[in-house]
Amino acid sequence: MLASEESMNQTEARAIFEKFLADLPRGKETDIHILADADADGLPAAALLVRSLHAAGYSRVTTEARRKFENAWMPEVHARLRDRNPEALLIVDLGTRPDAILPGVPTLLIDHHAPFGTPPGATLLTSYGTEPTATSGLLAWWCAAAIAPALAQDLQWLAGISLLSDLGDKAPFPDLAESKKRFGSTAMRDLTTLLNAPRRSATGDATVALQILLEGASPKQILASDSPSLHALKEAKAEVGEALASARKAPPKFSSKWKDELGADIVCIRIDTPCQVHPLVAQIWKPRFPQAVVFGVNVGFRPGYVHFAGRAPKHVNLVQFLRNHTPNGADGTFGGGHDQASGGALPMAIWNAFITEMGFGPEMQVLPRSEQLPAPQSELFAA
Repeated sequence: MLASEESMNQTEARAIFEKFLADLPRGKETDIHILADADADGLPAAALLVRSLHAAGYSRVTTEARRKFENAWMPEVHARLRDRNPEALLIVDLGTRPDAILPGVPTLLIDHHAPFGTPPGATLLTSYGTEPTATSGLLAWWCAAAIAPALAQDLQWLAGISLLSDLGDKAPFPDLAESKKRFGSTAMRDLTTLLNAPRRSATGDATVALQILLEGASPKQILASDSPSLHALKEAKAEVGEALASARKAPPKFSSKWKDELGADIVCIRIDTPCQVHPLVAQIWKPRFPQAVVFGVNVGFRPGYVHFAGRAPKHVNLVQFLRNHTPNGADGTFGGGHDQASGGALPMAIWNAFITEMGFGPEMQVLPRSEQLPAPQSELFAA
């Protein structure tokens, strides 16, 4: 079942969610597991769903955040999910693909990214194709309001953090303004930054961030606590800050090869860190090149792979461009995301061919670590 790509509102979201729950094999006794993205959109969405389901009497609900490098279509993720043996599955803010996840298990995907398709037999609740596009956290809040309206009002700050994280301080939804007024704009911004830090750290483990949202009463209450979990978030933020400070030193490289098709030049900034700061690098450089597509390219994030994240001006559909140029051997997540915010991950050999096709030279090629010569200190982020 596919939610309309022309219109998605709270009424439609509620109807899809309620229908999915009504069809569960054992009603409120069904074992439900939620797998969510590890950022400050997916985490609030998961927390909203868990807390509202519990309040509505669904006592057998568990959740987890995806781990570093993971997506919902990896065999190792499927094996972990099978070990949990859920009777129903919610996949939240992780994109959509036509491949099966757990065949035979009722599955609901809640998402706002550009879709690749829907798994066989699954239900898709998507806001993609609407303007403005509701975040996964806002979709989850609409679902929560359907089954636990009083609690949903108390948890509106979770939807607000989702909007703040994905769409920024001027997100065109009244829910954000209302959340900031009720719960404090400064506290919401500070908590959003902390929540995003663990998944950007070298370990990529957002478990602590998710746990805080499952228990917290408000942003101010969370930030005022002296809990080990809050300290862990602050340590992750400091780690990411150090990695980003180094990444800022990397110089941009340019290509105009696809300007006629893309409608823009391509700018690449190459970095080397186990921290997931390549999307931040793209965001940082975007104002310097507002009419170009800017890629943060990370050669150190995952052994044997190159991960890259792009930001494009509004007149460029980056998702379509990347899908038009998807290299053989890319996985099904290449070119996912949003029309102006997309990227992918490629094994080194495939990356080298792809980046050459994009019009870049040896400066963007990657060699196995054993074949790399140590660069002079001043050139560490230029090579």
